[in-house]
Amino acid sequence: MGHIGFDHPKYLATKVMRKVIGIGETILDIIFKNDQPWTAVPGGSVFNSIISLARMGLTVDFVSEVGNDHVGELIKRYMQDNGVTPHLDEYAHNKSAVSLAFLNDNNDAQYTFFKNYPEQRLMVELPEVEENDVVMLGSFYAVDPTLRHKVVELLQKARDNKAIVLYDLNYRMPHKNDAIKVAPYILENLEYADIVRGSEEDFMCLYNLCDADKIYKDKIEFYCKNFVYTAGAKDVQLRTATLRKSYAVPPMEPVSTVGAGDNFNAGLVYGLLKQDIGRDDVATLTEEQWDKLIEYGMKFSAVVCMSTDNSVPNGFIIEN
Repeated sequence: MGHIGFDHPKYLATKVMRKVIGIGETILDIIFKNDQPWTAVPGGSVFNSIISLARMGLTVDFVSEVGNDHVGELIKRYMQDNGVTPHLDEYAHNKSAVSLAFLNDNNDAQYTFFKNYPEQRLMVELPEVEENDVVMLGSFYAVDPTLRHKVVELLQKARDNKAIVLYDLNYRMPHKNDAIKVAPYILENLEYADIVRGSEEDFMCLYNLCDADKIYKDKIEFYCKNFVYTAGAKDVQLRTATLRKSYAVPPMEPVSTVGAGDNFNAGLVYGLLKQDIGRDDVATLTEEQWDKLIEYGMKFSAVVCMSTDNSVPNGFIIEN
């Protein structure tokens, strides 16, 4: 594992108790460049975040599902090799999910998904959630009606035990026609969340909106006061009950943007634990604390953009 700098006495005293719990899909991303297979790596929106945080030395649990096949074995081994505690429903007669990610000239990806799920899904016991743990959820997985019972069960455990909830909408065009059907679940996730992140692509798909102020006022603020809006190379926007701030994204020429937003989320979570921010602190974070959280998010995202991996590398060092 790489140097992480978690040397604050309060962190060392609580390291065993504080953990990160993710719920989301596992998928094998086969990445194409110039219409030719380039590389393949296990992925999934929350999965990518969780792998990064495990590589940074944090205690992480992940709730998901795989098929009883070669891809499933590959994904399970990848989790084990990276120190993730799995809580998996393994399907005997269905295949693990696979995506084809086609990179364009800007190395942004367009996806084609292949999924073969059974009718009964995610029949798995959830991990324990303790005070000031961080629960991560996002993408269509977080609003899929088939999985809703398990997602709500985890969110309610988080609320009951005073854990921090980070919700990344990560809602993309393949599910645009489902938006009306799952709208109540999106709102419910927003109500459970302590921090919401969304991208320009998400809000264009859902609401045909791209103005951070209007999105915050009309779609987020009533449910959750803390909102981070990202838009690729454009400025990151922060909106809270007391702050309205923009952060310039450093220029770069990415190798691949697969996992960029997921790792922005990982950086936010890393920052929460790095700064020893608990559930009761989130509502009153100072500008300086938010500055550091956004900085971590951008650094995690940037390093992933410069590789074909979906997560930060082992040995990644982030300055204090």
